[in-house]
Amino acid sequence: MRPMSARKRIRVALVGCGTVGGATARILIQDKELLLRRSGVEIEVAALVDKSFDHARSLGLPEELFCSGIEPVLADPSLDAVIELAGGVEFPRTLIMRALDAGKHVITANKALLALHGPELFARARQQGLTIGFEASCAGGIPVIRAITDGLLANEIDAVYGILNGTSNYILTEMIHKGSSYADALEQAQKIGLAEADPSLDVQGGDTAHKIAIMSSLAFGISPDFAGIPVSGIDDLDEQDVLTGRDLGYVVKLLAVAHRHPQGVAMWVGPAFISREHPLAWVEGPFNAVSIYGHAVGHTLFYGRGAGGDPTASAVISDVLGLALGITPTIFAHTGFWPDRNGGATQLPAGSEELRFYLRIMAEDKPGVLAAISTILAREQISIASLHQNEQARGQELIPVVITTHTCTRQALDRAVQEINALEITGKEVVLLPIVDEHPEKIS
Repeated sequence: MRPMSARKRIRVALVGCGTVGGATARILIQDKELLLRRSGVEIEVAALVDKSFDHARSLGLPEELFCSGIEPVLADPSLDAVIELAGGVEFPRTLIMRALDAGKHVITANKALLALHGPELFARARQQGLTIGFEASCAGGIPVIRAITDGLLANEIDAVYGILNGTSNYILTEMIHKGSSYADALEQAQKIGLAEADPSLDVQGGDTAHKIAIMSSLAFGISPDFAGIPVSGIDDLDEQDVLTGRDLGYVVKLLAVAHRHPQGVAMWVGPAFISREHPLAWVEGPFNAVSIYGHAVGHTLFYGRGAGGDPTASAVISDVLGLALGITPTIFAHTGFWPDRNGGATQLPAGSEELRFYLRIMAEDKPGVLAAISTILAREQISIASLHQNEQARGQELIPVVITTHTCTRQALDRAVQEINALEITGKEVVLLPIVDEHPEKIS
């Protein structure tokens, strides 16, 4: 295998011609001269591999490149790299392993695959002296992988906060500004093509969790236990809490958090209230943003479109060009995905990080209710920061009692909430949301 850093020409095959794959192929072919002029690299697309080419035909892609199987691609000695954009986990995992064994570099946007099998794939690439480029896996067109592994290399990363799913962020924006219910906002997102018919992976936090797992591995040099990351979504979020939070000076976002503490790295994904002064509070609609704090640089913010054909294709092609120019292999060489480089930090147990929290308790309007709730919280050493009752709700069978806490662990709060839910004076289960008050660089 010739060193890619010496090459100014690269031959690639693309597997998967769906939304992202089709956009990538279209840009590679139609903008070939622009890419050459911008980078000095000539990219030749040798094959487009898929089971169906209806979408590829609708884009006007050259039919002479269509190939229904991967065997000719793997057997082509002149091919430098395979671009995997097929989706799923098992087939791409097998494809990437075989491509590496055949001496091909790999570019992928597959976040689920890397979150679950990244160390294994990276180890195989290292054994073969090859590179895996994965800039497109975490935030679409936002170059956050290169920022962590190259631009911020002089820093110890202290915190990564992200809004990493455009579907969920659009839904929350509708709920915040229009007072829409979750169901109505989801329906609108589906109408405009932002949400899938089955939006589970987006709205339940799984997509976001895959992305923060990858970024945490790179930022902190750990191999996250994916099953150990607490994940919750926005599908059970009530517009009442969204609007109450707004009245308290907060905006609700589906956050991905990885935060270094002296004992290790805390990671979680879920809806949370953030202060209106927090930079992520202003990220609206389908846009994504990643807030990274390094010990030397301080706070940085990366913003843009985190999904969609063209934005993701931009990141994929950046990796292809970087491969030819020697940039991608250099970055790959010092990523934290190497199994023998994991160990600088440990992943903290779920719920052990201290945070502030918002509670909404539906309780009977009678004497002794607040005393009973306060007693339970006090037993778990949880201090109340503020308490609010809606005077207009008086006279109803159950009224909302809104409490914000001082910092405590989720483990302690879960124990208290379990007791509160068991009280005869409370109705529906307690609503519980973390609060992120401050700018990341102010968090100890």
